[in-house]
This record gives sequence, structure tokens and C-alpha cells, in this order.
Amino acid sequence: MSDEEHHFESSDAGASKTYPQQAGTIRKNGYIVIKGRPCKVVEVSTSKTGKHGHAKCHFVAIDIFNSKKLEDIVPSSHNCDVPHVNRTDYQLIDISEDGYVSLLTDNGSTKDDLKLPTDDTLLQQIKSGFEDGKDLVVSVMSAMGEEQINALKDIGPK
Repeated sequence: MSDEEHHFESSDAGASKTYPQQAGTIRKNGYIVIKGRPCKVVEVSTSKTGKHGHAKCHFVAIDIFNSKKLEDIVPSSHNCDVPHVNRTDYQLIDISEDGYVSLLTDNGSTKDDLKLPTDDTLLQQIKSGFEDGKDLVVSVMSAMGEEQINALKDIGPK
């Protein structure tokens, strides 16, 4: 036993942003972390085992936030990081001039820390629908500490 005091600096609840999963069990349309980015798998191909060594899994995936294509090759028996991906629906209340949106959460409070999406078509749909006075519900995808609006639903006029 030592007399030293341990001081840990941490601001999160300790929940992990990712969990391990064997590479051979990750399928198309699943999620994987490649180069530190959360991605959706669009293609998986598995090579046969060689004379020495493991079968390899070749993943082609698209970053869920910036839509960049990433690739990785991992031995199928090894573990890969898989991000915890959550999708939440919020009602759109307001769009500010600086590009931030005001959203209504399920418990009645507001969420004001999200920017408008970078995708032009989705951006135009949100702006035109809001200007027409429609009730809009946006889907917010969150993974690994990032959040972004990724879909829009029209639930009718106000």
C-alpha cells in the first residue's frame, strides 16, 4: 500500500465511445472505427488464410459525419472498435442567423448547440420547410462525442 494520493481528471461519465467486436463478425451496413472516425460499412470482403497467418477482412466504409470514404484491412480474428451510434429525433424550433438550430427535446427543454448540416440538399429542405412554417422533425446522429443532423421529417403545418 502506498501513501500517494491519486488524482484523476475526467469530465465524462466513463462510458466508452466504442466497444470491441471481432472483425470477422462485422457486416455490411454495420459500424466500425477507421482512423479514429466512426464509419458505416458499405463493403466487406474476406480473403482466405495464407500459408502462414490469418484470414483478412477488407472494409470499405463511409464516415457518418463527413461522408469521406475510408478503407481498412484487419485480420478476421482480431478485434475492431465499433462506435456506439445513437439516432434521436428532435422538433425544430428555430434557426439562428449564425447557422445554429434550436431543437425541442422529449423532456421539453431546448438543445441549442447543433449547427445546420453541411449537406446542401438537406440544408435547403430544412430552410425552405422552416420558412414555409411547417412542423419539422430532424434526426440527429451522435457517435464518439460528435453530433450532426442527418435527416428530416415533415409532420405537417403548424
